[in-house]
Amino acid sequence: MDFFELILNRESVKSYDPHRPVESDKIQKILKAGHLAPSAANRQPWRFYLVSTPEYLDKVRDCYHKSWFKKAPHLLLVTGKKDLAWTRSSDGFNSLEMDIAIAMDHMILQAESLGVSTCWIVAFDTEKLHQLGIVEEGEVVYAITPLGYPEKDFKKHGNKVRKSFNEVVKFL
Repeated sequence: MDFFELILNRESVKSYDPHRPVESDKIQKILKAGHLAPSAANRQPWRFYLVSTPEYLDKVRDCYHKSWFKKAPHLLLVTGKKDLAWTRSSDGFNSLEMDIAIAMDHMILQAESLGVSTCWIVAFDTEKLHQLGIVEEGEVVYAITPLGYPEKDFKKHGNKVRKSFNEVVKFL
């Protein structure tokens, strides 16, 4: 599959087989894709937490109340610290959220290329998540994605609803 086909076929999956964990070599490739992502001034202000043990899965699952989320065999938390990210001197822009988005996108696309399903989530309970004591002091969790294989009866929608190309692209 070429890259364009990959991004065309990738979609957020809300169906996971809890009895089919992702193979460790695939997990390693997914995490390595994030590790290799570019960041402003190469600061790499992120940390990735792979949650796979029943004890920690139960804790993290309590931070997002969707039944499908609770079935994923792995949860990937993407965190960062603003003080580790590059800041533009002219206006104080901090690159952390941009850097993390790039790393998350790399991991999600790598997962798709390996047949592993994901769903980019930001609507979790951040306070509850921080109370768990999983992440380091000063780290902020910016995104979570389940990692897993869909249940057998899952079918992709196959149609991406987007604004028209000319509405979002301007040639000057």
